[in-house]
Amino acid sequence: MSLDLSTIGQRTAPFVFEYDWKAVVLYALGVGMTRDDLDFLYEGRGPRVLPTFAVVPSYPAIAALFEQTRCDMTRLVHGNQLIRLHGPIPPAGRLETVGAVKGIYDMKKLAQVVLTTSTTFEGKPCFDTEWSLLVRDAGGFGGERPPKSEAPKIPDRPADFQVDLTTSPEQALLYRLSGDLNPLHADPAFAAAAGFAEGPILHGLCTFGLVGRAVLKALCAGDEQRLVTLGAQFRRPVWPGETLRTTGYVLDSGRVALEAFAGDKPEPVITNAWADISPPRGL
Repeated sequence: MSLDLSTIGQRTAPFVFEYDWKAVVLYALGVGMTRDDLDFLYEGRGPRVLPTFAVVPSYPAIAALFEQTRCDMTRLVHGNQLIRLHGPIPPAGRLETVGAVKGIYDMKKLAQVVLTTSTTFEGKPCFDTEWSLLVRDAGGFGGERPPKSEAPKIPDRPADFQVDLTTSPEQALLYRLSGDLNPLHADPAFAAAAGFAEGPILHGLCTFGLVGRAVLKALCAGDEQRLVTLGAQFRRPVWPGETLRTTGYVLDSGRVALEAFAGDKPEPVITNAWADISPPRGL
């Protein structure tokens, strides 16, 4: 089935996401936070909310756009993810999210579908997301090429920081409880049939959350409200139990270029990644 190009520019009706502190704590556990991160795990201290939680309330709108654009889920690969925060995410409440089809681009054999969401809390902007999806065998329709990425290049010098975060063998089983129930991340037989004989792989968005945690630790002194933008491209799979090594380069522009590696493998699993960090609060 070919993609529906007439959906470009279309928007969804608002999707309501009502949640309590358990949803944000479950997400924090899903991206590997431990008792050392108690402010994010205990309702008696808020809890504080990781910026990358923004992807969770966006799932329903994105799922609706999959149907709208006629994305073939069996041929879909998550290419890039972006979040932009307008303020802190509340630890409980009622969020409203509207999704939109930003573009469908021709990459010869592949098509790139770019979907966006905008989420509000009590009528005020809370966060936006952008999802870039590659659809195999859906290109060649004579459409526009994708726009140039805004990701900065990795400079030719040693990294300014490195943060290693270990995942558990059960990490994907825990992360999927936040809404992504794809059996690729749970069922060994399904994973093998999909070409992953080593077993179920970690969700790309779980890896994304780990990179976000690394940025908070290295550059934000743990203050989650300073992480304004995080973007990343998913290049290779990560398996539960592997350690994710995130390296970062602070650029003259103030933007931070990022890469991430799994275990001792030399090839990055996350590339074309970056973050924007706000100054410390009170300055």
